[in-house]
Amino acid sequence: MIRVLFVCLGNICRSPMAEAVFRDLIRREGLQNKISVDSAGTGNWHIGNPPHKGTVTLLKQKSIPTEGMKARQIAREDGEIFDYILAMDSQNLHDLQKVIQPKEGSLVTRFLDLVEDAPFEDVPDPYFTGDFDEVYDLIIRGCKALLKRIKQEANL
Repeated sequence: MIRVLFVCLGNICRSPMAEAVFRDLIRREGLQNKISVDSAGTGNWHIGNPPHKGTVTLLKQKSIPTEGMKARQIAREDGEIFDYILAMDSQNLHDLQKVIQPKEGSLVTRFLDLVEDAPFEDVPDPYFTGDFDEVYDLIIRGCKALLKRIKQEANL
């Protein structure tokens, strides 16, 4: 099983959106028995809370489910479990690298580093910008690029 983890600050906006979108993509490709996906935050403010209303509303419009999703904080053992750990921005990457020790061969990087010609290096935080549509567009691009990479690397 290939394990993917998306990481943002509070685990209520960007990383759960990426988790839900990526889960939907792998389901559509019939890869849900080969790839698992989760999300976490570097902060602890929202532990146990569902995704942000803006994330839920946008994903509902796209028919992408979010039921059962709850915020959690990154844990040391996540580095040993996940094969792909994708931070939504540079600060999240820096913060999670202080907590985890990635296993050999895993990829730990900024999410948009996977996207050719990405308009930004970091996924803007819609908790502060309010622009969930912009974030969704970036996340779709990043998730498609990630799935393509995983399929190539794992011969799926």
